[in-house]
Amino acid sequence: MMDHAMATTASKRRAFRSLHESGFFLLPNAWDGGSAVRLAKLGFKAIASTSAGAAWAAGQEDGDLGLEAILDHLRMLVASTDLPVNADFENGFADRPEDVARNVALAVDTGVAALSIQDWSGTAIYATEHAVERIAAARRAIDAIDPAVMLVGRNENFRVPDMSVGANIARAVAYAEAGADCLFVPFLRDHGAVAELVAAVAPKPVNVVVHQYDAGIRAFAECGVRRCSVGGSLARKTWAAFDTAAQSLRRYELGDGP
Repeated sequence: MMDHAMATTASKRRAFRSLHESGFFLLPNAWDGGSAVRLAKLGFKAIASTSAGAAWAAGQEDGDLGLEAILDHLRMLVASTDLPVNADFENGFADRPEDVARNVALAVDTGVAALSIQDWSGTAIYATEHAVERIAAARRAIDAIDPAVMLVGRNENFRVPDMSVGANIARAVAYAEAGADCLFVPFLRDHGAVAELVAAVAPKPVNVVVHQYDAGIRAFAECGVRRCSVGGSLARKTWAAFDTAAQSLRRYELGDGP
């Protein structure tokens, strides 16, 4: 049994939406029950999942976990804490809009407060029209269950190095118009470009991912970004510390220790 006071799914979803109405907040990405609990104890107001962190915790690589494994992972995170959970739902584990809709409905049923749908198939970026249809299908699936669940439209711009800032922003605008509540272009980091994105999709909020935990985070807030997530970086830092300690331990077995 969890020892935290059980918040209702509805209250988590309301709380998460309210965080996006004004101001700025951090959305750290948890990868297991322990990290979710620790982040809650530190005072964060919400958490996100991370496909990379979830895979590493299972001894696999990012993208290797299938739909059922991710659904189980989301149920575990939701049950671990009273914080709202924003799901990294990759590409919805499907290409066709109708299949995305079916899988999104399954994700909503895990109790998450939000989920993201990206425009990368795993091997290529979807054509804009097809990507928009997928976002619209996800929106319909959410609205049929609980319109309070937020949909994040994610443009995997870093997968296509020659995609211009203008094309990144145009995709985000199209996703907003198709029903995304929040827009996410992971590696759009230039402050001028970020401010342009914020203005283009306003009043809908923008998420920026950060891997450096420094004053640059506040600079994004000053650009009008509503929230910053950390992707798999917190998990990566944790595993790096684990590897360093384990390698030190291993040296004693090999007779190389001090």
